[in-house]
Amino acid sequence: MNALQSLINNDFKGAMDYASYRSLIDTLHEQGKVTGPSQTPELLEYSKLNVHRMDRWDKHAAFSERTVETVKGLDRSLDILVITEGWCGDAAQIVPVIEKLSKLSDKIRTHYILRDENLEIMDMFLTNGKSRSIPIFVIIENGQVIGKFGPRPVPAQELIDQLKAENAGMNLVKEKLHLWYARDKHKALEEEFVEVLTRLPEAVV
Repeated sequence: MNALQSLINNDFKGAMDYASYRSLIDTLHEQGKVTGPSQTPELLEYSKLNVHRMDRWDKHAAFSERTVETVKGLDRSLDILVITEGWCGDAAQIVPVIEKLSKLSDKIRTHYILRDENLEIMDMFLTNGKSRSIPIFVIIENGQVIGKFGPRPVPAQELIDQLKAENAGMNLVKEKLHLWYARDKHKALEEEFVEVLTRLPEAVV
């Protein structure tokens, strides 16, 4: 039995809820640390910025009437396993929005694990078959994986691909990416995630 199936079979024991995930990030930050094995001043600064980003979306993320109706109208029980890290900029922009969206339905449960502590699971959901990009949202029904979302909305990925093709430095890539998130106000994220939810295949009984 692989690590993911074991986690599912044990009703996600060992995973965190969102409040615990946020608390872990805050506690580590007070200690001058970040999630994961790598501890650098750069990652600590990223984590500090990400706390502000998450706070902003926790407070201000709002959804269209269509999105609210669609999510509230879900007639199937889903678990969403979120693979993330506190220092990840994309996760800071995306995770709070998906968490808040999921709370529109009493049929969705979210569970959080850290990527670098769960590489066996992470490596089941590589981006383009090679990259451990996060966040990843694994959608599970009746103990079966039926969908995946992440690591970022399509327009954000297209922006990154364009900047890399232009040989832009990583600092510029990050600056432009977070500017895009700020301007988009999670609209692309909302639309894409709701599209995933509405097109999920049926779990095999």
